[in-house]
Amino acid sequence: MSKTLILGPNVPKTLLPFSPAVRAGDWVFFSGQASVDLEGNIINASFEEECRRSFENLKLIMDAAGVGPGDIVQVRNYVSKQEYLPAFNAIYKEFFSPPYPARTTLIGCLGDLLKFEVDAVAYVKH
Repeated sequence: MSKTLILGPNVPKTLLPFSPAVRAGDWVFFSGQASVDLEGNIINASFEEECRRSFENLKLIMDAAGVGPGDIVQVRNYVSKQEYLPAFNAIYKEFFSPPYPARTTLIGCLGDLLKFEVDAVAYVKH
């Protein structure tokens, strides 16, 4: 199976060795997105601001891949502190609606640099 790198003018650059997203057949795999600007520089802010920026970055890559929120079948979320869960759940519902994607949320797994990260998988039948 061949795979295709997803890029676009509004896709945040990465300073690390990974692709923002890769299409493999009918599947699109989105790498973890954090609170970074378009040049890939980390933007430290409140949890809510970092969480929204991470989801907005994911949306930019989704747009470049021709994927909408309804195509997302799985989302993995990484939240730095338990106390952020209520804010995370509220923000999550701004980006996804029922039927929600399958979801995993890990707490306390990020270092001191990030408050939130999200990755996703989409299914898009051609």
